[in-house]
Amino acid sequence: MKETLRAKELVFVASMLFGMFFGAGNLIFPVYMGQMAGSNVWQAIVGFVITGVGLPLLGVAALGLSRQESLFDLSSKVGRKYGYFFTCALYLTIGPCFAIPRCATVSFTVGTAPLLENGGNPLFLGIFSLVFFALTLALSFRPGKILTWVGKVLNPVFLVFLGILVVKALLSPMGSVGAIPPDPTYETGAFFTGFREGYQTMDALAGLAFGIVVVNAIRDLGITKPDAVAKNTVTSGVFSCLLMALIYLMVTIVGAQSRGVYPLCENGGEALALIAEHYFGTVGALLLAVTVTLACLKTAVGLVTSCSEAFVTMFPKGPRYQVWAVIFSVVSFLIANLGLSTIIEYAVPVLMFLYPLAITLILLALFGRFFGNDQRVYGWVTGCTLVAAVLDFLGALPAAAQVALHLSPLLAAAKEIPPFFSLGFGWICPALIGLIIGLIHSKAKKRPTAA
Repeated sequence: MKETLRAKELVFVASMLFGMFFGAGNLIFPVYMGQMAGSNVWQAIVGFVITGVGLPLLGVAALGLSRQESLFDLSSKVGRKYGYFFTCALYLTIGPCFAIPRCATVSFTVGTAPLLENGGNPLFLGIFSLVFFALTLALSFRPGKILTWVGKVLNPVFLVFLGILVVKALLSPMGSVGAIPPDPTYETGAFFTGFREGYQTMDALAGLAFGIVVVNAIRDLGITKPDAVAKNTVTSGVFSCLLMALIYLMVTIVGAQSRGVYPLCENGGEALALIAEHYFGTVGALLLAVTVTLACLKTAVGLVTSCSEAFVTMFPKGPRYQVWAVIFSVVSFLIANLGLSTIIEYAVPVLMFLYPLAITLILLALFGRFFGNDQRVYGWVTGCTLVAAVLDFLGALPAAAQVALHLSPLLAAAKEIPPFFSLGFGWICPALIGLIIGLIHSKAKKRPTAA
């Protein structure tokens, strides 16, 4: 039985992984993190790479090792109702609520707005997003070879342009990283802040949602044993992850250096546009606009397609694929017009809620063999993590929302009880407690197996 992929096959799977996880939107967060972290950029990068690179890879490996065919099957190990809840929440997050609208706002903010005399006018964003999602919907009905062509041609062009921009910036830096004072949020605990910032890529969630594509690709290449599938997934993923980590590292440094010339921007999209214009002028801004817009369009089509197919599978008696595609495109259009900064601001609480649940699910799937994949362990760990994740969600809400919901007493008490809550990791100890209780419960209530 075949257990190891050949070199050519490894490159194929690595390319697939990279194409799945890396999009134009992934650039705006390390750039902005670099601007904010300043001289503490190195600690921030380490934390960012763990969640932005390491967790997505583990998510794909978890699907391969657990022998599950979808995210719904994996999350249903906790319970079928929880499977529906978690799968819907995850797909809506990486779909019409945040990731798909972000495709339009990133491409507008980075590419189109700098070319307009009054790019901040909401009317321009409305017109751009209307055209953007009309194209997205049209291509979602018949993605076919268009996605393949754009993916094979556009991604290399985008990476070449990005490479030229980054090399130019590193050879002619706008400032010294060591001389850039960090933002107050990065003065202490830069590693943990960078770790949380990696949530914004949503790649760990995407790894759980789309990882079965990579797993099936490895199986189609003749690898069928679960351990071998997971091993080859990790091995091939090392190549794509190293490339992703290298890009994140260089882009973050360039973002930090940009503070030598520009003040802190409102978001990473604006920062990336300023950097491109600084080094290549109007021509650079125009080239960036075209490549980023097409890259984001490709990503949006892929997300609309994947989310629509997932909801058709979960709800076979519900709307057909085309109806879901229309719903998701319309919702994405409406949310996109809130603006990039607003989308990012409200995505943070949702990601603070979902990521602990995703991390524990990944770890349970990876180490499930040690407790026989007992549902009790899944249930206790997830239940305890869920309570803490709700507190993390409330603690990450914008200040105005916290005031409106009168959350001050609750959050003040939460800061005193769960360890690491102030760092955004209040879920760690409850998850460990749930693991201990689950293992004890599993041991005590374990049913005798038939001979």
